[in-house]
Amino acid sequence: MTTLDRVPDAELRALLDRTRTEYEAFRARGLRLDMTRGKPSPEQLDLANGMLTLPGNRDWHTEAGEDARNYGGLQGLPEARALFAPVLGCPPDQVVIGDNSSLALMHDVVAWAMLHGVPGSSRPWTREEAPAFLCPVPGYDRHFTILDAFGIRAIPVPLLGNGPDMDVVEDLVRDPAVKGIWCVPRYSNPTGEIYAETTIRRLAALPAGAPDFRLFWDDAYAVHHLTERRHAIANILDLTAEAGHPDRAFLFASTSKVTLAGAGLALFASSPANVRWFLARAAVRTVGPDKLNQLRHVRFLRDMEGLHRHMDAHRAVVAPRFDAVHDALTARLGGLGIARWTKPEGGYFITVDGPDGTARRVVALAKEAGLGLTPAGATWPGGVDPYDRTLRLAPTYPSLPDVRVAAEGISLCILLAALERGAAARAPAETAA
Repeated sequence: MTTLDRVPDAELRALLDRTRTEYEAFRARGLRLDMTRGKPSPEQLDLANGMLTLPGNRDWHTEAGEDARNYGGLQGLPEARALFAPVLGCPPDQVVIGDNSSLALMHDVVAWAMLHGVPGSSRPWTREEAPAFLCPVPGYDRHFTILDAFGIRAIPVPLLGNGPDMDVVEDLVRDPAVKGIWCVPRYSNPTGEIYAETTIRRLAALPAGAPDFRLFWDDAYAVHHLTERRHAIANILDLTAEAGHPDRAFLFASTSKVTLAGAGLALFASSPANVRWFLARAAVRTVGPDKLNQLRHVRFLRDMEGLHRHMDAHRAVVAPRFDAVHDALTARLGGLGIARWTKPEGGYFITVDGPDGTARRVVALAKEAGLGLTPAGATWPGGVDPYDRTLRLAPTYPSLPDVRVAAEGISLCILLAALERGAAARAPAETAA
């Protein structure tokens, strides 16, 4: 197929006219479809409906015989920590089970670091002149929002397909003002990439200028596989210890997209020193988490095999939605040279890069056609994509038929925006001629 940059001017104008006609017909359908955020679908939530009857009448005692309805247990039930320790890659005594939101744990850890510092700090981060974080891009908008809330500078670092550009990271991290880096190491949000072992080893051994530098290791999609292959990554806690930086990594995860999105469990793991620091701070804000919910999770999932079976059921629901988006993009845009997109093997998103200067136009066209997309620029700090090209598609929530329709419309919007930009770029030459 001829790429658009090789299409003669008359054919380009004709294709633009045809595409506008198709778009207007699509817009006239009056659709209202939402692909803005990576929410589980109702079918996925239904997979955990069995939890709603747990732990059961008068069956609320833990394996140790403790009443899970009462206060206490700040670190979480031992059986819950043992269940999720393999997901995080550490012993159960280095795991903390919180309430439903890992994002809340990340927020708290940043807040506590700002107010008190972390193990290895000489002073609270608020007393640093201009604390900064490295932010691999495209990235997760809510990570950037946390930084904005605390006045922490966000420094973009490009992702290369196997993790952040480590040459750039190793250069920037020598600045003692750089206190951390956000990492989504497995099925990254939104690119879906998996950090290579060489990348993880370099992150573990970074020559950080700040003695209290931290990896904020958000392994949110650790068990969210889209193929039969369950991708493993190098163990960051083992590698940081080997590199002489045992306290470097803060690990986060949750079951919000595993069981019930508003009633999952948030997970934190780190070195023994960091866990003690975390629990000392947490003891000020709570007298204990929801242990009944922890008990529900243990009795519903039971063990790692039970977790894998449950996630296989998720994959059966979700994978066809991702295939539908890929098929639509390929059918409409394949071979034209105007866009590239990911085909992730896990996670919740598909990333599409169109021509520079078109992402905001695509989002606007989609909105006019009744398709809700994540705002252009959301994958960059400050909400500004300097190239205006990256789109984050979230195909999990709508039904499969709706995903097919939405993917058709999104592909059409990308093509129309590219054709408009291509025609505009050629117009001055035609006028001069």
